[in-house]
Amino acid sequence: MYYISALNMSSCCAYCTDTRSWFTRKQHLNRCKPVHHGDKLFACTVCDRLFTTKKGLDCHKLTTHIGETLYVCNVCVKCFKSPQHLKAHMNIHSNKYKCNECGKCCRSNQQLAVHRRHHTGEKPFGCSICSKAFKTADYLVAHSRIHSGEKPFECGVCSKRFTQAGSLVVHSRIHRGEKPYNCQMCDKAFGSSGDLTKHMRVHTGEKPYKCHMCDKAFSRAGHINAHMRVHTGDKPYKCSLCNKSFGTSTNVQKHKIRYHSKTRPYHCPYCGKLFSTNDELKIHIYIHTGAKPYSCRHCSERFTRLEQLKSHLLKSHNEGTWLTCHICQKKFGRSGNLKDHVRRHESVKPYVCSDCPKCFCTSGELKLHQSVHSDVKRFCCSLCDKSFRHARTVRNHFKRCSDI
Repeated sequence: MYYISALNMSSCCAYCTDTRSWFTRKQHLNRCKPVHHGDKLFACTVCDRLFTTKKGLDCHKLTTHIGETLYVCNVCVKCFKSPQHLKAHMNIHSNKYKCNECGKCCRSNQQLAVHRRHHTGEKPFGCSICSKAFKTADYLVAHSRIHSGEKPFECGVCSKRFTQAGSLVVHSRIHRGEKPYNCQMCDKAFGSSGDLTKHMRVHTGEKPYKCHMCDKAFSRAGHINAHMRVHTGDKPYKCSLCNKSFGTSTNVQKHKIRYHSKTRPYHCPYCGKLFSTNDELKIHIYIHTGAKPYSCRHCSERFTRLEQLKSHLLKSHNEGTWLTCHICQKKFGRSGNLKDHVRRHESVKPYVCSDCPKCFCTSGELKLHQSVHSDVKRFCCSLCDKSFRHARTVRNHFKRCSDI
């Protein structure tokens, strides 16, 4: 692997310090500075449109205002501003640098070598801090900013900073209100081609990210990264209040609201049970209304909760991942249920009551027990406002109260 060094460079941009911001020529250094501030110093003399770099202005003239002496490709009619650029382009049509795997033609032998890495999987540029490797030096430079925390590209409007120039370009469209990428199947528009690509999967149903352990597929890379933690058991996000770990940052926030927040502003209109979030209340109301919004794609079965559907898919259609107890071989659909089960085998009771010496295998059992010591009555009747400690007590009361 190759590790990049900036020791042989001569001039450094004051706004960024990675290897791409060192230059051997002063004019190259001067081109870098406007990018950080979002300055647009180059104006088109035909339409007065502004550009950050002269190269961007030249590309605009070539593609929009073809009124100057151009060098035109006689095969694809593409235009170039110099004979050298045209000559390099002609290599694509001459098949001089052609990939034997897919037939793609490149402009140079160096470009072909980089392209071949997509087939071989070769990643010669390794990060000296972590174990990640990349196909090109540019990718490594962008990755290195994760470790250094550098964000050399600054928005000239809101001063927000970015690790890559491309991210700044996309961000700047928010201030200008530009959404140049339009969906051809609906009326939605997007600020970047990547966002449009992700959106198109809603229409096509494409799920390019497949799990190599259970063949489950996802439409976004972030979703499969979160899914892989089901197999690895990795839980990198910890609650700052009780040190409990979770697979996603979203679950940490939900946990804090549910277990550490004392406010429960949402109450059930049917039985008076109180909830911390509106989502919890909505799921609970399904019990009273009988609604079953989750349907099985293989049969006519419907379910009140998503967890019930996943359990059904595992048991009835063998879809999903079984988690097996290494002691009795019992299978579970959720990693949390498996952990609770294993604790019973090992007689481990990590949840200790703060008011008495009793211990419990699960947090749910401890929570139910703690109501014995507490005077808090979380369940109230919506008809008479009377409060109760337990859900079953308020249910029985509610039936009697509604008959009066």
